[in-house]
Amino acid sequence: MSFNTGRQSGWADGIVLTPSHNPPHDGGFKYNPPQGGGAATAVTQWIETKANELLANGLRMVQRMPPEQARRAPTTQLHDYLNPYVADLGNVVDMDLIRDSGLHLGVDPMGGAGVHYWGPIAARYKLNLTVINPAVDPTFRFMPVDWDGQIRMDPSSAYAMQGLIAQKDAFDIAFACDTDHDRHGIVTRSHGLLPPNHYLAVCADYLFQHRPDWGGAAAVGKSVVTSQLLDRVAARLGRPLYETPVGFKWFAAGLLDGSLGFAAEESAGASFARGNGQVWTTDKDGFIPALLAAEITARTGHDPGQRYQTLTRTLGEPVTDRVEAPATPAQQHLLATLTAGQVAGTELAGEKITAILTQAPGNHAPIGGLKVTTQNGWFAARPSGTEAIYKIYGESFLGQEHLDKIMTQAQEMVDAALAKSPS
Repeated sequence: MSFNTGRQSGWADGIVLTPSHNPPHDGGFKYNPPQGGGAATAVTQWIETKANELLANGLRMVQRMPPEQARRAPTTQLHDYLNPYVADLGNVVDMDLIRDSGLHLGVDPMGGAGVHYWGPIAARYKLNLTVINPAVDPTFRFMPVDWDGQIRMDPSSAYAMQGLIAQKDAFDIAFACDTDHDRHGIVTRSHGLLPPNHYLAVCADYLFQHRPDWGGAAAVGKSVVTSQLLDRVAARLGRPLYETPVGFKWFAAGLLDGSLGFAAEESAGASFARGNGQVWTTDKDGFIPALLAAEITARTGHDPGQRYQTLTRTLGEPVTDRVEAPATPAQQHLLATLTAGQVAGTELAGEKITAILTQAPGNHAPIGGLKVTTQNGWFAARPSGTEAIYKIYGESFLGQEHLDKIMTQAQEMVDAALAKSPS
């Protein structure tokens, strides 16, 4: 965002080619418009349509030139992405505090875009930081396989994070990021790998108590399938809650204008404001929540796992689950267009239903599915945007037995709706 700040024209946008936290063969194409966040659906659909037209025509309309000629072209300008970013980190995370604490930090870049950043970060801020795996290999053969035998550079997966988890006692705090470094995973001595929802709640609780220049109106942003513990944290802090559909793009405007101090989604993506309350980035940034784990440990004397334990003693400890099942395009469409009136019943797992949502409370945008809430639990059902499946998310503050009832009833509701669809 630094490049575009204050400009009236000549804005920069961006293209990212990455498998992100997916298998290497599922490399994706991301486009970020000048506001820095994810592109709107209409924009990505235009890109997809145009790309398919070019492919159908054998790429005859695509103009090419050799790399060396492209480098010499007047439209090509070299840009140093690394050093300005590293130099600016101290404005969003208290790097001096981390340095002075002497904490031994461990990081696994997972062979991604940040592999060449961690060394300069450690050198500039004189951190006691060890990169446990500097390997770069497009096959990612150095990665442990995930739960299904696939290779995924997913810092929230205990399977993918085996290498760092095994070394947790060698570090005061350790972390990893996926290949495009927009997701984070936090490993503590006290609790090993923290589930994303656990750490996100700790982040929000800490940040709003240690960023006095953010102002009283800055809100907590979360997606509809992120833990309800964030709702309870926001309420205790006296902060507004801004709940959106799934997708970090929904937070871009709020992060840009400062109305959001912190924004997060359940898949370990987050961003937050600079110390002065101004925008840092309008998209996910894996570096800053990773480094924030070190700041939290240095300032409080307790790692994020211990902070989570303290938090849940007063706010309650949730248990969560997520299930997936195949769905045809027709079934996906039906699930995405459900209305509150199609949900029968007034109770969920023995509790009164407090809300049936098909639009996000924060911006009233369609959530592409359904969310049903009670005082101590909720479920959300939505089709996948990339696979022929649907997902049901559930959470309970009353324990596993209550969660099992929520998931069972949620499945029954979804099955009843999908039964009306042609197979």
